[in-house]
Amino acid sequence: MFHRILIANRGEIALRVLRACREMDIEPVTVYSEADREALHVQLAERAYCIGPARAAESYLDRDAILTVARAAGCDAVHPGYGFLSEDPAFADACAAAGATFIGPPGDVIRTMGCKAAARKLMREAGVPVVPGSDGPVAGPEEARAAADTVGYPVLLKASAGGGGRGMRRVDRPEQLEPLFHEARGEALACFGDGEMYLEKLIPDPRHIEVQILADRQGHVIHLGERECSLQRRRQKLLEESPSRALSPALREAMTAAAVAAARAAGYENAGTVEFVLDREGNFYFIEMNTRIQVEHPVTELVTGLDLVREQIRIAAGLPLSVSQEEVALRGHAMECRINAEDPAHDFRPSPGRVGFLHLPGGCGVRVDTGLYPGCELPPYYDSLAAKVIVHAPTRLEAIRRMRRSLEELVIEGPRTNTDLLHQLLYHPDFIRGSYDTGFLERELDTLLAWSGSGEEEST
Repeated sequence: MFHRILIANRGEIALRVLRACREMDIEPVTVYSEADREALHVQLAERAYCIGPARAAESYLDRDAILTVARAAGCDAVHPGYGFLSEDPAFADACAAAGATFIGPPGDVIRTMGCKAAARKLMREAGVPVVPGSDGPVAGPEEARAAADTVGYPVLLKASAGGGGRGMRRVDRPEQLEPLFHEARGEALACFGDGEMYLEKLIPDPRHIEVQILADRQGHVIHLGERECSLQRRRQKLLEESPSRALSPALREAMTAAAVAAARAAGYENAGTVEFVLDREGNFYFIEMNTRIQVEHPVTELVTGLDLVREQIRIAAGLPLSVSQEEVALRGHAMECRINAEDPAHDFRPSPGRVGFLHLPGGCGVRVDTGLYPGCELPPYYDSLAAKVIVHAPTRLEAIRRMRRSLEELVIEGPRTNTDLLHQLLYHPDFIRGSYDTGFLERELDTLLAWSGSGEEEST
């Protein structure tokens, strides 16, 4: 087992990994930017090192600075968390070259699965259903038009290296294709340094379902059930739950089997997530694989009772999975709300600043993952995630009620948050019935803002 692990991240995920390390008698080492000097993950670590200025490009994305700390502190492994360098194959390779185990899949696997066109090809060969579209990358608008004519409009132009909705454009008519192709490719080049594009048939308002998998070096691959991630705004998830109301037992069995097949085809190792879209007819299609721990991993932890970060560390140390597929038992219902420091009344404008009074919810079946404390500063340089409220209950309706109560208890004085919006969402009849899709939040946003009082504030 490892002696010392460097945590190459910040915020709540850095704390999550730090706590897992402590429980495994592994010494955690943290890094921080100048903006995070007083952050909780710094204060709770016995060893913490400043790696640069506030800008992520000069700190949390600086491979050399992070590996310099790993060597100086005598770390034998690096945990990247999510975001930043977690899906950077060059960083995984650099860790290996420096003699530090990267807690995640090998660089070659990240590289293959990070290229969405290559991943689609690999999945087709493995018999995993993929969204109809181009056979591979499209070199230009003419190739894209030929593929679109084959599958039919509307279509999606997508960057092979994309993520978070960047480098993606919906095309409804042939005359839109060329200008939107150049627009999407330009954005992909600016965001990812890679302008490779491919094309998919647009599945209108699907459900977004993801399957958590674990794979060790001994060849064992298991799934830990699914998470429903359809409540999104601009392709950014706001609420996740498990299990999904959209899956019948037969569909769940087929989807989880496809996820395991996808991981085997990729030669996967460690924790990962296979993402699917589910159409209105009950057909599901592979869209991508996230080669890291997910923001919403606590949902799976609560329904399985497994510590996914602990499993990550064990796998990276060469140990086999602690459970077999037959031993995985999914119990009850779990739900996570992402509390973002943003102002829904003003187009979700980021709301950084100093936190005053803080009260976090508690009680039976409630978990809060956060780096907040009274007097802390939420810097403007990173994403707006301030906390994650996660609940678990025997049934979905009980989980909804528990989440409502938890959000009513949550008080974050200072920065504005989306808490009221999420609270109102939990009362929407369609959400309560579980009949929602990826377009639901955008369609109902004005109604939810009005219910929460944000719409009135905006109008004044």
